Amino acid sequence: MYEKMAEHLAERIACGELAPNAPLPSERELADVYGVSLGAARHATRFPRACGLVMTIRSKRTYIARG
Repeated sequence: MYEKMAEHLAERIACGELAPNAPLPSERELADVYGVSLGAARHATRFPRACGLVMTIRSKRTYIARG
């Protein structure tokens, strides 16, 4: 499930639904929206982070990277 979730997040970023510099929904919010565990949501955010689509500011939030 987390793979599909990660792909969907990447698609939302690519199409501009999630705009550059906007905060990515929290892992807890993503878990609620997608109906998955917090662990699955956390795992799903690894792919966009590894691809440079999002950036995490320690002790803050994760933001959509600039295109």
